[in-house]
Amino acid sequence: MWSKLVWRVVAKLFGGDRASRLLGVQVGQGCRICPCGFGSEPWLVSIGDRVTVAPGVSFVTHDGSTWLFRDAHGRRFRYARIQVGSDVFIGLNAVLMPGVRIGNRVIVGAGSIVTKSVPDGTVVAGNPARIVGEYSDLESSVLEDYPAADDMIGRAWRERIDSIVEKDFRPDLEK
Repeated sequence: MWSKLVWRVVAKLFGGDRASRLLGVQVGQGCRICPCGFGSEPWLVSIGDRVTVAPGVSFVTHDGSTWLFRDAHGRRFRYARIQVGSDVFIGLNAVLMPGVRIGNRVIVGAGSIVTKSVPDGTVVAGNPARIVGEYSDLESSVLEDYPAADDMIGRAWRERIDSIVEKDFRPDLEK
């Protein structure tokens, strides 16, 4: 509870990357870290350079179910590191489970549950997360089809966004 409150205050004042470092997370350069959960062992998480962590992402560094099992030697525990490479985007409310490594140039879709390590240059999504595409293919598509900062018109943030907002909605789902 206390660490969450401290994180939010420091993040608001100095940014999510600095607040995460304060908790013990290893954070590279040029990162954007929104409010998320590093669990009770934040020092087991490392994040590369130019990583965006969207709101609600959970880094789970332990398996709490092992606490149920005990014998003459006591309860059992499982703790594992989580490593995130560079040039990574982790979408809203994704969950990274113990012992996963996210490679470089990876996109993790919103709501994904990552139970296995993710290779470099991939896009993953789902529960459990599966490879749904290649980073390079998405990069080419975005660079070709999406507006750039130079395309924005206006001085205020809202004016700039409104100048490039998509006018049409997505097609209907098929029945």
